[in-house]
Amino acid sequence: MSGIFISFEGIDGAGKSTHVERLAQAFLQQGKVVTRTREPGGTPLAEQLRQLVLNAPMDAMTEALLVFAARHDHLQQVILPALKRSDVVLCDRFTDATFAYQGEGRGFDWQILTVLESWVQGRVGDGSGARTLIQPHLTIWFDLPANIAAQRLTGARVPDKFESQPVAFFEKVAAGYARRQMADPTRFARINADQTPEAVWRDVELSVRNHGLLPC
Repeated sequence: MSGIFISFEGIDGAGKSTHVERLAQAFLQQGKVVTRTREPGGTPLAEQLRQLVLNAPMDAMTEALLVFAARHDHLQQVILPALKRSDVVLCDRFTDATFAYQGEGRGFDWQILTVLESWVQGRVGDGSGARTLIQPHLTIWFDLPANIAAQRLTGARVPDKFESQPVAFFEKVAAGYARRQMADPTRFARINADQTPEAVWRDVELSVRNHGLLPC
């Protein structure tokens, strides 16, 4: 696969969506084909599962299973074909969100999440029988204090069941992201999202360039 895979992570209200579009435009100006997508979602089936996960009451295991089912369909139908076409794939959330929200926020077993990750994202490699894990080339983490994120979300839209959680929940989610970053630091770019949009964008653009994914 010769494409570029970049995921955008952060708690609700961190400002990811604006910078997905700005980065898409930067790649388009370089002549790249860009596939914009999101998780949960990205395919008709996965979007249906998204609505269940975000709105229906269920326990953490059910959430995790539905999210990984949606991710499997998303990978097979959208992400992997786009990478094989040499597209740039920009995904609003990926597996790190599952560990942060279901794992840390909801207190679900990280070991089970790791097994599900290997099932859904593992693929046979070079003929040796070894399996490699499909992960983004770069994960941009918009790190924002939970209380500031809550202020940004106030009155913005009708909240889903996660957006309506208390600040303490999002503090746990942020800790989950930090734990994922510590486990795979070279993949992550941690962005201070408590800045002006222009300052955040400068940090995003610099991180992508420093990872060698966006030519100067």
